[in-house]
Amino acid sequence: MPTQPNPRKKSSSFKPAKRTSKSVFGRRSSQLNKTAKTHSETKKLNEETKVILFNKPYDVLTQFTDDQNRKTLKDFVDVPNVYAAGRLDKDSEGLLVLTNDGQLQHKLANPDKKQGKTYWVQVEGEFSQDAKYELTKGVKLKDGLTKPAKVEILQPDQVESIWARVPPIRERKNIPTTWIALTIFEGKNRQVRRMTAHVGFPTLRLIRVKVSQLNLGDLKPGEYKALSNDEVEELNK
Repeated sequence: MPTQPNPRKKSSSFKPAKRTSKSVFGRRSSQLNKTAKTHSETKKLNEETKVILFNKPYDVLTQFTDDQNRKTLKDFVDVPNVYAAGRLDKDSEGLLVLTNDGQLQHKLANPDKKQGKTYWVQVEGEFSQDAKYELTKGVKLKDGLTKPAKVEILQPDQVESIWARVPPIRERKNIPTTWIALTIFEGKNRQVRRMTAHVGFPTLRLIRVKVSQLNLGDLKPGEYKALSNDEVEELNK
């Protein structure tokens, strides 16, 4: 994959006010104690925020448990108490963000937050300019019109570093394929696959390379890395 922009001071001690029946600015000081404690706990949680970038291989579920003995995140990610921010289908690959920060998880996963997600998509056939135009304007799916997407037709030298998939994709003899970069700003179910099929180019392979400002970088399938404290702070701005 091309190189793209690739996770603690101890919290100061807080001495709570003594419990008293007198009010402080209209609130009992016992309530003040509770508020201060909550603030302290929130601050501590923020300081310990974990953000993991994981290159999810094909055929892996984006969850840590499964009662059918299929491959899950626990087979690759040895970090406790983190959860996926958004989904990535079992038959899709690439960037999955995991975190223990509920607000950040919501920010990255919620379509209303308009966090762009970029996918490299291998489609069957020679992708046309007409198809590109349709996707940039939005296409009508069963569950509604898609928002305008960003589309780029990738050149062979841009995708030469992509790893081979196991198992390999289904290819038909004498039918070419094209790689495109597709950025969407919403999260309909299996949206990318349905969008390319709608314009006549079925998806053969789908790799997510970017979520918001987070990039897959040079992570190999099954590898993960933790963001530094500075990177987490930048992400929360």
